[in-house]
Amino acid sequence: MIRHLAILLAAGIIVALPFIFRQADQQTDWRPGDPVLTIITPHSAAIRYEFAQAFSAWHKQKYGRPVKIDWLNIGGTTEISRYLVSQFEAALRATGATNAVSVGVDLFFGGGEYDHQQAFRHGLTVPPWPDGQEPRNLLAAIPKTMGGETWRTSTLFGTALSTFGICYNRDRLRDLGVAAPPTQWIDLTAPVYFGQLGVADPTKSGSIAKAFEMIVQQQICETVRAAGFTDEQIDEYEACGHGPTAYEAAIARGWENGLHVVQLIGANARYFTDSAGKVPIDVGAGDAAAGLAIDFYARFEAEVAGGHRMVYVTPRGGSSVSCDPISLLRGAPHRQLAVRFIEFVLSADGQRLWNDRPGLSCSRVKKYALQRLPIRRDFYPPHPYPQSCSTDDLADPAIDPYVLAAAFTYRPRWTAGHFNVHRDLIRAMCLDAGPELHTAWAAIIAHGGPARQPEPMAWLQRLPDRPEPLTWQSARAITKKYDRLDYLRDWTECFRENYRQARERVMR
Repeated sequence: MIRHLAILLAAGIIVALPFIFRQADQQTDWRPGDPVLTIITPHSAAIRYEFAQAFSAWHKQKYGRPVKIDWLNIGGTTEISRYLVSQFEAALRATGATNAVSVGVDLFFGGGEYDHQQAFRHGLTVPPWPDGQEPRNLLAAIPKTMGGETWRTSTLFGTALSTFGICYNRDRLRDLGVAAPPTQWIDLTAPVYFGQLGVADPTKSGSIAKAFEMIVQQQICETVRAAGFTDEQIDEYEACGHGPTAYEAAIARGWENGLHVVQLIGANARYFTDSAGKVPIDVGAGDAAAGLAIDFYARFEAEVAGGHRMVYVTPRGGSSVSCDPISLLRGAPHRQLAVRFIEFVLSADGQRLWNDRPGLSCSRVKKYALQRLPIRRDFYPPHPYPQSCSTDDLADPAIDPYVLAAAFTYRPRWTAGHFNVHRDLIRAMCLDAGPELHTAWAAIIAHGGPARQPEPMAWLQRLPDRPEPLTWQSARAITKKYDRLDYLRDWTECFRENYRQARERVMR
């Protein structure tokens, strides 16, 4: 009996934690009885502060009353998704009616498009406006898709844009004797970066999982093109959902090539952190020479460290431009207020918050430079924008997300269905078998490098053959046919054995 009570108490604490740690930003003009909005988000304290202040002021001006926002900040997008699904399922069991379900939260704000799509598939999110009654004047400036990425649907609306890339510390590269800084993902596989890279754990960070997906996407694209297929043919085959045998084989080879790039980045990793934001901080401080980063984290730290010391680059043709969406949750307790918040975030006033510089009379932000890229098309050339108020030059082709999106086309069939497979595979390949990987890679480097050690490299790059041979075609089926813990164990054991074989076959 006592044991059962302890279990129930523990479960109750877990469910209550997000509400215990809910964070309400100070609203000086808000008083009890004024509206309250509840938002779950992975966004930083700076973003929460600026949007809470600005929305309250906007709402007071337009509707006569300020608003307090209760922020539920329980971790990254992955943790939020798991929490929402568990709460929804519990509420559904209690009510037995989908339409009556509510998790007591109004909005899901921030994170990746994948997680918002998953929330929709689980029945967690609903359209904020009836079909045909969407505010067309508001949504006209936001494309539905760009470069193969989804930026807007009937239930999710991109609010800001992100790219994925490389940040590096010029001083540390000079110490390592690196003459040419990294500009492409594959540059990070060089032996000179052994033990020098900061990397986030993709099983904890959905954004970094997306960055790894970009690496695989680029390798597939390059392999398919090298096999003689043109972009026009790729478009045709992908529209049909299948191409000739040689085309499908090239996709499979490119997928493996992408995993090899990811594997060597993992082999060079100094660590795998739970927080994607830690990597650019460490690179800026010189605790890591380079690392994988989300653009806004890296640009912020580059400004803190000084542009002469730390640099961020988006690999040309190596990253799509993805959105951070906002979605209305089913059964939102304050639905009308939540819809108004969506309207504000997508408006020009709300979009200004992402890139305005504080301390200027023209700025919309009060304290923090968020250094995010607005999603609205009218913030970029040829449209005028008050650059004197912004932290970044939005007209710079190296920053303009519409220019970057045109240089990369995301092909969902290649990797979208493998998103969670990649997370599990990287965990087995680079984290759970990490010590063996580092030992084997160190031995290869110490004895001439990959070019002089072809047999050990072949062993290092072997993919698991249990519970069945792992390929691009079989990967998704494996995760459905076998228990996750079972195939993770098999994959980890295979990688460990392959890495041991690689180390033992190194020619001295």
